[in-house]
Parts: sequence; C-alpha cells; structure tokens
Amino acid sequence: MKTTIGIIGAGAIGQTVSNTILASDLADRLLLASRTLVQAQALTDDLADMRTTTGSATVPSACRPEDTVAAAALVIAIRERFTNDNATDIRMAGAEANARAIRDLGHRLRGYPGTVLIVTNPVDLMTRLFAEASGCTRVYGIGSNLDTARYRLTLSTLMGVPADQVHGHVIGEHGDSAVICASTTTVNGQTVAIPARDIRETLARRPGLISSGVGRTRSGPAGAVLSTLRLVLGQADGTTELCTEWNGHWLGVPVTFTAGQGKPALPALNPTEADRFTASGHKLDTAYQNLATIH
Repeated sequence: MKTTIGIIGAGAIGQTVSNTILASDLADRLLLASRTLVQAQALTDDLADMRTTTGSATVPSACRPEDTVAAAALVIAIRERFTNDNATDIRMAGAEANARAIRDLGHRLRGYPGTVLIVTNPVDLMTRLFAEASGCTRVYGIGSNLDTARYRLTLSTLMGVPADQVHGHVIGEHGDSAVICASTTTVNGQTVAIPARDIRETLARRPGLISSGVGRTRSGPAGAVLSTLRLVLGQADGTTELCTEWNGHWLGVPVTFTAGQGKPALPALNPTEADRFTASGHKLDTAYQNLATIH
C-alpha cells in the first residue's frame, strides 16, 4: 500500500522529522511545505542527497501547504519568530505568535480528511485551535507521549532496569501542569514507590538542559512523531499518550489504536492525580479562552 506523509514546517523539528521518516522508509512519498516554497525546496534537495546515500525508497518533493491534502497524514511543525523569556510555562511563550499561523493553516486545510499531528507549541492549545479552525476530525497533539517516554527513561535509570520494563503514563498538559500517573506505574510488572516530586522536577529541567546544549529539542519529538504515525496509519497497534478532546477539554490522555482507529481512555487515578488532571484541564481551557480573546 502506497503511503504519503506531509510535513509542514522546515525548521529544526520539521527537518529532523523528515530525516527520521525518510530513514525509516515509513512512507513512499514525503510532501514538504514551509513558510516559502524556497525553504521547502531546500529541504527537499537535502533529503534527496540523503536518499541517494542511504538507498531510501521514500521520495521527497516540495509543495505548497494546500497541496499536502494528498497525504494520508500531516505533521505540522511550524514556528513563528518570537523571543522566549519565560522562566516557567516555557512552552506557552509562543502561543500568540504561533496561534496566528496555526489558525491560518487550519483555514487553508479546512476539511482535510486524514490524520493531523501537531508538534507546534504550546501543543495542547495549538491542537485544539487547528481542530476548530480546520474542522478536521482526526487531530492529535504530540507532547504527552514525549513526556511519558522521558518519565519511563528517568524511572528506569533510577531503578536500574531497562526502559521497556517501565509502564506508566504522563497526561494532562505538555508543560508545567503535566500529571504523572504514579499510582498505576509498574516496574517489571510490579507496583513500586515512585518519587513523583523528584521525577517531576527532573522532567521539568530536561527540555531546558537539551536546548541549552544543542539549541532545541529535536530527536525526542521526532521519535514521538514516528511512533505515532505508525499507529495512526494502521501499521501497528498500541497505546500512546496524545492531546485529544476528552470530555470537552483538549489535553493529553492515553489513546489506544487498533487498525488506525484511536480510542482515548484514562488510567485509574488516585484522588491527588485526579485533582491535578482536572486542574490541568482548567488551566488549558483558561489559556485557550485568553488566546481567543486576543485574536
């Protein structure tokens, strides 16, 4: 079966996602769009060089954003220019600038029938905004699945076990109010005491440490996109944490995919986790309403 994936945004993350998909041979064709056709063509040329050296079967081509509607799935990784001076709620800093671009893109792609993965931060707000502006029914935000991967990695290091032996979720906001589901986390199939506060602080510091060293997080988000594409395209079944609509809110919850169809479901939460999850939803709702007022 021939698969076409579209990527909108030729910045750091868009480039890394493109490289990852081409190297994985996940798609037969990559449609690449960006702020200008010149940028999209430059990325296409660079990927064509990579394709020649690696023997990848994926064919990249440049196009306008509107032309990506031919793809089975779209990855949106656009980022407007802004200065991030936030010491807390770092991912919220670009909300106003990115909202204009996301809303415009949603209008231009209105009615797109495929699956859309939003990478642009603040990802929970941008996912909701794109879904409402475009009318698309399969829109997910990448964020909580990356938080969960970082959680599993951190806990596996603390416990001295492989990461694949750690099972647990991080849900809610992709940001300061993320909720660690410690009460249902297992290590080697057993429930264990989780130092949630220490882990929460470690997770909060991790993006900044990566960004201070290499400029921006790239590979982690690209890996999250790749694993999610396999699920939404029906190439694998499984569960991952994604921003989606849940009881009228847009925030990260586990979504189980079977043959490409996703069904969100919360894990069991203890009272503290439930309160944190509710607070996370209210925070995002308030931020979204403030954003709507500005625009």
